Amino acid sequence: MREERRAVPREGIPLRAVVPNAVTALALCVGLTGIRFAIAGEWENAVYAIVAAGVLDGMDGRIARALKGQTRFGAELDSLSDVIAFGVSPAVILHLWALQHWPRLGWIFALAYAVCMALRLARFNARIDAEDQPHKSAGFLTGVPAPAGAGLLLLPIYLWLASDRQWTWLQDYRLVAPWAALVAFLVISSVATFSWGSLRLRRNVRLEAIVVIALVGGALVSAPWETLSASALLYLALIPLSIASYARVRRLRAAAPASPPPAPEPALPPAQPARSARRRRSPPNSP
Repeated sequence: MREERRAVPREGIPLRAVVPNAVTALALCVGLTGIRFAIAGEWENAVYAIVAAGVLDGMDGRIARALKGQTRFGAELDSLSDVIAFGVSPAVILHLWALQHWPRLGWIFALAYAVCMALRLARFNARIDAEDQPHKSAGFLTGVPAPAGAGLLLLPIYLWLASDRQWTWLQDYRLVAPWAALVAFLVISSVATFSWGSLRLRRNVRLEAIVVIALVGGALVSAPWETLSASALLYLALIPLSIASYARVRRLRAAAPASPPPAPEPALPPAQPARSARRRRSPPNSP
C-alpha cells in the first residue's frame, strides 16, 4: 500500500521553486519602499532600500541554482522586479531629490531612465534562449546591469550624503539631468561590461580577496556613503577597461584558425558480383 502511494506523483509546486521567487518578491517590495522613504524625505533610508534590493536580487538566482528551482516563471518575475526596484524606484527617488526643481523637463529624464531599464530587461528576456550571444560567451554582459545602473544613478545622492549634505550643488538639475541621461544610455547600450559571475581568482590570492571583501564590508558599515561613492566611481572607471578587454577577445577569436571541415568518408569499393555457390563440374574424360 505504501509503495502505491509513493508511485503516485504529488500535486502542487515544490518548495524549492517557491523560495527563490519569494526572495525576488521581497526585493520588489524593498525597492518600492524606497519611494515611500523618498516621499518622506528620508534619503538615507531610500538609498538603503535600493541597496538592500540589490543584495536580494543577487541572492535569488544563487538560491534557485542551489535548490535546483530555476523556472521560466522565476525568470519573468525577476525581470519585472528589476524594472520596478532598479528602474522605477531610483528614477522617482532622483526626481524627488533634484529633478523636480526643473519643472516639466526634469520628469522627462526620470522617465527616460525608467523606460531604458524596461527596454533593457525586455531585450534580455527576448534573448534568454538565443544561442548566439557573443558577450555572454566571452564572459561579459551587454550594457550596465540593472542593479549597477541603479547604483550609478544614485551616485549624486551618495556624494551629497557623504558631504553631510553640505554639497548642495549636487542637487542642481543641470548636473543631475545629464547624469541620468548618461546612465540611461549605458543601461540600454551594447557596451561590454565585466560579469562578476565569470571572474575567477587565482589560488594564491584567495586569502587576500577574502581580506579585501571583509574590509569593504566593514567600510560599508562605518562609512557607507563614502564606500558607495568609491564603488560607483570604480565601476564607472572599469567600463573602458571592459570595452578594451572584450575587443581583445574579439581579435583573438578572429585570429584563431577556423576548425577544418570534417574529412569525407572514403568511398566504398564497387560491389563484386557474387560467385556461384556451386562450381560447374567438368564433363567426363576432360583433361
